[in-house]
Amino acid sequence: MTNIDRSSTSSLTSSPNRLVATIFGAVYVLVGLLGFAATSGVGFVDNEGGLLLGIFEVNPLHNIAHLLIGAALLIAGLRSVSAAKATNTTVGAVYLLLGIIGFFIENTSANILALNTADHFLHLFSAIILLGVGLGMERTTNSVARG
Repeated sequence: MTNIDRSSTSSLTSSPNRLVATIFGAVYVLVGLLGFAATSGVGFVDNEGGLLLGIFEVNPLHNIAHLLIGAALLIAGLRSVSAAKATNTTVGAVYLLLGIIGFFIENTSANILALNTADHFLHLFSAIILLGVGLGMERTTNSVARG
């Protein structure tokens, strides 16, 4: 048996930020891919899109956004604690903004992502989790390491 030095390599399970980034990243990549099945015949930036899972409205641009955000989270989660923490916080802040703004642009021409009410609540839920973990977790680990 080999003895693994966990102090030099942080495993996914020992870091809430890495774990959440990896899970959310994988889910958002999957959602982005599945979204293309729901957007057959939908214009790239149509204000109304196809329904993913019968609830969430998406268009091809929205699917690409999910793929990019998912990839960023997945890569950060697999890379390091600091990358995951920064990405969780950044994506969480963007989702918080999008979740709020979405309510105001839903029935306007500015709705280039074909957002609907279910999307807004999902973005707000994602924001709470990502910001909570990004801003709140690993704080004690970092302060102990500096002290």
